[in-house]
Amino acid sequence: MKRALVSHCIGLLIGSLTLLPAQAADMPAKDPSSKFVRYAVGERNVKDIFADGKIIWVGTSGGLVRYDTETDEYRHYDVRNGLLANGVFHVSRLNKEKLVVGTYGGGLTLLDENTGHWQRYNVPEGLGDPFVYDFLKMSNGDLWIATWTGANRIKKGQMDNPDAWEVFTVANTQGGLPNDWVYGLAEGKNGEVWFATEGGLARFKDETWTHWTHADGLGANYDDVKEETSFGTDPAAYSRHHAKQKMEQGLQGVNTAYNPNYIVSMTVADNGDVWVGTWGAGLSHFDGNKFEVLTKKDGLPSNHVFMLHGDKGSDGIWLGTNMGLSLLGKDNKVIKTLNREDGLVADTVFSMDIDNQGEYWIGSYGGVTRIKAAKDQ
Repeated sequence: MKRALVSHCIGLLIGSLTLLPAQAADMPAKDPSSKFVRYAVGERNVKDIFADGKIIWVGTSGGLVRYDTETDEYRHYDVRNGLLANGVFHVSRLNKEKLVVGTYGGGLTLLDENTGHWQRYNVPEGLGDPFVYDFLKMSNGDLWIATWTGANRIKKGQMDNPDAWEVFTVANTQGGLPNDWVYGLAEGKNGEVWFATEGGLARFKDETWTHWTHADGLGANYDDVKEETSFGTDPAAYSRHHAKQKMEQGLQGVNTAYNPNYIVSMTVADNGDVWVGTWGAGLSHFDGNKFEVLTKKDGLPSNHVFMLHGDKGSDGIWLGTNMGLSLLGKDNKVIKTLNREDGLVADTVFSMDIDNQGEYWIGSYGGVTRIKAAKDQ
């Protein structure tokens, strides 16, 4: 039950990136005696982390890092040795041989670790857009890809069969998909697909689309959070796209980083409930019938929720924000919050995974934090 999403707006809020030379910017830099072990990646966002046995894959705004936890050996992949773009938004595994890498402008790439061969899929192959945010392998064998121009489905995983590729957009679903900017994907309890978009939450079940927006209860009302905004910068002031979105959603009078329909992160719990983190409108819990909204007033460190990750060990949910990492318990109460003062690389948390040793890997701006026995901190 894992997924981490990172908004393209983050750069507007924390500043542009200056990438350091690979030999000076990557892993590791750590204190072995500490339960909080830090790994520096320079002035980069760590947008996704994938714990793959003893190997930790780290997707950053400056490429992909393969880190061996047993030997401390690491390798850096970027446009010089396989990728078509340095921004990595997604890392997962297609099968035992191939790693899936979703990039910011370079499409979807598969790495065959046995041969070192890179296999690339982009718009000519059927991809909706070269900006890939998420990838989902379904239990029925279908593959889904989240892009900035809708969502792709590849029936039965036949990636090299052009006839197996489909793309779903607002236009060809007659608005069933509420927005073409799709940030996240998750399989539901009964085989449905959930979509986190910039215009609301969507579900694809039995070839039928359904969606929910702020009008249905998604996200907090502006009046309830306007005094608690973490960012005074309004992305719409810098982006035509966001300015258009605000007009379409009736948010012209809002001049801060707030959009209750803009889902930045998502996870589906084992019981089928859906959790979504929004852009300034807190955390929403959807049980299939109604939404419950949690904000700073309920104990969240921030109303900007960039990452959600289920923790089977505690039956809770970890949420990453710009003000630290929090664990939400079964009663929807915040159990603990960790931030830079506790040992994180930075307060802004974009990604997370838990390895097979039960250790926690937290991705932030500037690096990765490895936490041993995190629940005892």
